[in-house]
Parts: sequence; C-alpha cells; structure tokens
Amino acid sequence: MLLEALTLQLGYNATLVAFGASTLGIAAAICGSFLYLRKRALVSDAISHATLPGVGLAFIVMVALGFDGRWLPGLLAGSAITAGLGLWWLTSLTRNTRLTEDAAIGAVLSVFFGFGIVLLTVIQSMSSGRQAGLEDFLLGATASMLRNEAWTIFIAGGLALAVTLLLRRAFLMVSFDPGFAEARGLPVGRIDTALLALVLAVTVIGLKVVGLILIVALLIIPPAAARFWSERTDVIIAVAGAIGGLSGFLGSALSAAYPNVPTGPVIVIVAFAAFAISFLLAPERGVLAGLRRHRDFQTRVHLRQGLIAIAQGQDVLEARTRHLLRRKGYMRRDGVVTDAGERAARATAQDEARWRIWRNEQAQAGILVTQHAIDFIETHLTPDEIDALDTRSGLRGVT
Repeated sequence: MLLEALTLQLGYNATLVAFGASTLGIAAAICGSFLYLRKRALVSDAISHATLPGVGLAFIVMVALGFDGRWLPGLLAGSAITAGLGLWWLTSLTRNTRLTEDAAIGAVLSVFFGFGIVLLTVIQSMSSGRQAGLEDFLLGATASMLRNEAWTIFIAGGLALAVTLLLRRAFLMVSFDPGFAEARGLPVGRIDTALLALVLAVTVIGLKVVGLILIVALLIIPPAAARFWSERTDVIIAVAGAIGGLSGFLGSALSAAYPNVPTGPVIVIVAFAAFAISFLLAPERGVLAGLRRHRDFQTRVHLRQGLIAIAQGQDVLEARTRHLLRRKGYMRRDGVVTDAGERAARATAQDEARWRIWRNEQAQAGILVTQHAIDFIETHLTPDEIDALDTRSGLRGVT
C-alpha cells in the first residue's frame, strides 16, 4: 500500500492530492523563507490560529443559508477574512502601541483561537450542517479530500508560489536591509504587507492539508533546515522549496496509505526529519562538521605545543601529544625526536617568535588582532611582510 502511494498508483484522486500537497509545501517553504529571513517567523503562527473563527463562522453562515456547511471554498473564504482581521489587529498593535511583536502575537493568537474553539463547540451541538469532519482543519486530512478540493488547493498553491517568485527580489531586499530598500525607493510597508498577505494565503490554502495548528511548521521548518546548507539566499530558498515539496508529497502519500494517520503531523514529521538531517550532516554548519573542526583544532594545538616543547628542550609529557607527534613522524616510539621533528620544531619556534613580535607591533599601533597563532603566520601575511618583520626583529636567517 505504501509503495503504491509513493509511486502514485492509488488512483487519480490520490495522485492529485499528492501533487496538491507538494505544491503547497513548495509554496509554503519558499514564502516562509522570506519570513524567516525577515525574522518574523512567529507572525505565521498568529495568522494560522486566526483562521479558526473564520472556519466556524463560515460553516454557520452557509448552514443558515441552506448550503452545505463543509463547502471548501466558503470555509477558506471565511478563514481568510478572520485571518486578515487578525493580521490587521497584529499590525495595529505593533505600530500604534508599545507592545512588542511577540506580545501582540500572543494576544492575537490566544483571542482568535479561543473564539474559534467556542464556535466549534457551538457547531458540534447543531442538529444540521454535516459538521462531522470539520475538525480536520485542526490537523489536516487528505484521505477524505474530494477531487474539486484537491484541484482548489493545487491551483491556489501554484498561484501563491508564482506570486512569491515574482516578488522575490523585493522580498529579499526588504528582508536583509529595509533601510537600504527604502533609500532605493521601494515601498517597504507595502512589500511587508504583500509578504504577510502571501503567508495568509498559504495558511488558508493549507488548512485542509496540514491544518491550522501545524501550517506554521511547514512555513518555518524547511527554510530553517535549508539554512544549514548554504550562505546564499537563492540556494537556501531552493533547498527549502525542495524540502517543503518532499514533505508534502511523502506526508500525503503516507496519509493515503494509512487513512487513520492524520496528514498534518506526518508532513511535519517528514519536514522535521529533513531538519534533523541538516542539523547533523550539513557540511559547514552541521553538528558533525562542528565536531570535526573542533577535533582538528585540538589536534593542531597539541602538535604546536609539542613542537614548541621540543624546540625549548622540554619533555613532551601528554600522551595525546606524543601520539600525534609519532603519527606525523616527528618522534619515534621510544620518545626520540626525529630529524623531521627537529626541523618542524625550529620552524614552529620561529613562527611563534614572529607571531609574538607582530602582535606587539599591532598592539602598539592600537590595532585589534583577531588571528590566532595556531596557523603559521604565512597564512595571514605576505612573504614581503614576513621578510620586513624578520628584518625589524632580527629574525632573518634564523632557522
């Protein structure tokens, strides 16, 4: 069953749902990347929770008018209205009061979500409207999604993705340097509003797939994971989109294969798995890479200290240092220093003297020195600068 879901062999509707969830994942991840770079990630949490009252109110209004209360476009329209109200309230609180943005987010999130829970309780007591399954908007559900609902999500997600890519340059400029963007004549306020409107759109679109509680994870986890892999924004955005799309596809496939498994949590778990892999295995910023750099740094420190001790005629006492010296061929197993070790010790002692003199000169000139003396000074100064340093210090010809 799972293999059939992953290879899109469960039928047309399941295939359409998978593509819709993938499109939503890509759109949410790319849109969330700009929000992440703008350092406003929690805004999406307030927007997502503000959709719940809209779902409840739309259901009640449609039932009162004699329509099917679970008609998806009507529910999405209602959620968009209350999410827009929540976003407006959040922006007003931030701009017109002394509340910080995180405090305003807490106020908006709690008030709207509490109101939504009250409405859902009222709806459950209604005698008509086919309210069964309305709770799917909390955690998402694709197994019960109808074909027209899947088409709605697929098309709306594609439109949100297209608009995000169209405005990506303006979003990047405002995310990194709003002052510079304003000096260039860009309407920073409008661009911010457009970004938040896209976040709102993606949130509303993703209600049926991921649910309002977890859509924020699909907006934030993929760009956070992508950040481990690169310093370049275009690479971060591309990797985030790939993680979001893969999470949506795998999550919807697992939900189709196992209908009792809620879609939203599965999608978030897949996204978190990608985050965990990035956190551990990213070549530059991952944990294992950091541990490797730390180990290499310690190795260089031990080697340098051992060679300096040899140059000063001292015994190398630490076992790890002796092991590293033997591995480099600088010391025999019986503790006798080799010719290569003697040469390396003299070179290290000369380099240590150069570092000491250069640092003193920089300190006298009032220059802050940030380089450490683990590397040889040739990695920081040119041959001409080293030659001049040796001439001033009397180190020329010392070997």
